[in-house]
Amino acid sequence: MDEFNRNDKQEIFSKKIRAGKRTYFFDVKATKSKDYFITITESKKSFEDGNFVKHKIFLYKEDFNKFVEALNETVNHIKTDLMPDYNFEEFNNDHTFDMNFDDVNGDNNQA
Repeated sequence: MDEFNRNDKQEIFSKKIRAGKRTYFFDVKATKSKDYFITITESKKSFEDGNFVKHKIFLYKEDFNKFVEALNETVNHIKTDLMPDYNFEEFNNDHTFDMNFDDVNGDNNQA
């Protein structure tokens, strides 16, 4: 148990995404029984006091596929149905968000 307590502060995996005035963190964490989950944190600096306001989502393994599927469906709806003429590629210049959610689902069907 001591070994876990020493390692629980150590990051297993972390991906940081800067997006304008916000920063997003995708972090892999472990339970005491070595089960893994993801925390998604949005951090934004408050104009009133200069402190950072954080919002956090905990995503557990049993929900990974449902979450990725719903996120892909939602983003695709915006891109194809609501804003088909918008150039979403213009935001790829800084390469800070380089994640293909299909890869997480195992749907990486590259030709």
